[in-house]
Amino acid sequence: MADRVTVIGWDGSPLTAAARAALGAATLVAGAAHHLALPEVPPGAERIRLGSVALAARRIAGHRGTAVVLADGDPGFFGVVRTLRAPEFGLEVEVVPAVSSVAAAFARAGMPWDDAQVVVAHRRTLRRAVNVCRAHTKVAVLTSPGAGPAELGLLLEGVHRTFVICEELGTEREQVTVVTSDKAPDHTWRDPNVVIVIGGPAGGAEGGGWLAGRDPSTGPRGWTLPAEAYGGLMGEGELEPLRAAQLARLGPRVGDLVWDIGCGSGAFATEAARAGAAVIAVDRDPIACDRTDANARALGVQLQTVHGTAPHVLENLPEPDVVRVCGGGAAVVSAVADRRPQRIVTHAATRDEAELIGRDLTEHGYHVECALLQSVELDTRAWTERERSVAFLLSGLLPDRTT
Repeated sequence: MADRVTVIGWDGSPLTAAARAALGAATLVAGAAHHLALPEVPPGAERIRLGSVALAARRIAGHRGTAVVLADGDPGFFGVVRTLRAPEFGLEVEVVPAVSSVAAAFARAGMPWDDAQVVVAHRRTLRRAVNVCRAHTKVAVLTSPGAGPAELGLLLEGVHRTFVICEELGTEREQVTVVTSDKAPDHTWRDPNVVIVIGGPAGGAEGGGWLAGRDPSTGPRGWTLPAEAYGGLMGEGELEPLRAAQLARLGPRVGDLVWDIGCGSGAFATEAARAGAAVIAVDRDPIACDRTDANARALGVQLQTVHGTAPHVLENLPEPDVVRVCGGGAAVVSAVADRRPQRIVTHAATRDEAELIGRDLTEHGYHVECALLQSVELDTRAWTERERSVAFLLSGLLPDRTT
């Protein structure tokens, strides 16, 4: 096992005295090609071109001597330190950090970043990173080959964002470019790069916030809000008790894409967005789409409205994680199930309709639950019944999609 492992962050500036001392004593150095070309790397040291960090960690674990791993930016922030410290390698790691590429990118842009979301986009996480960009007003994306600015722009089709693309930070080839998201696929971008994605109203509280990222305490308290918060006059499918039950079963979260089909006033769509999820709200009534947009703006969340009739309008929408169906009945639920979201919720007014939807979801491979949900609103001045609502609440869970 290596006698000592030092991880050195590099941001293009001269190495610190501690970093130079560690590097000068190294008998093994791992890093990217531009790291291994640094003049401070000892000529006699064994050199490892850093591809798989896990493979490098195994080599380091079997090395007798002192090892140094060079990494861009702060290696403890979405960096190599996590892998090197994994128990299976048994390495004791010292870290000499540098300015993270995210901090450098925001510095080049002249913007604060305590109110930003930070995500990593690989091929396997690209869709979820895009969903965060849909849902939040300021996002930094640490990209990778095949999951860069062009791919982000393509997957954000229909959602306007501004990209600040920072290429090869800290090198002589550093370049910062500002483009709209729809123009990003028209260019070839150099790796490595960081993309700052901006859209919607400015984030953060006046004078600075208290929590990094999106502050979940902004806006009114409550997972669901009364009809008055959305201008009143809701259909039975939008009543607060039913919305609360549907939200509980879907559990929308950061990185998810939610479809709300038959969005009405936008109450459910807005509440899913308040949970941090990306939301596409669909309705055949243009007035409903306008009302949904207005309610989302009033409550400070981002969502996309699509005017059209389901199921046909769903064909070109990006893949959902969870879906609420509030209009269209069994035919729309069946079309949604064909897209294989992890969870689907809907409601039915009669038992026959509930059985029809339940059978269809079962045939699509979903585990189905149904509950008769009854709520009675009371006038507390006289303790008399003000409004009664009864609905069959159906939820389907796809067992082979657990995340």
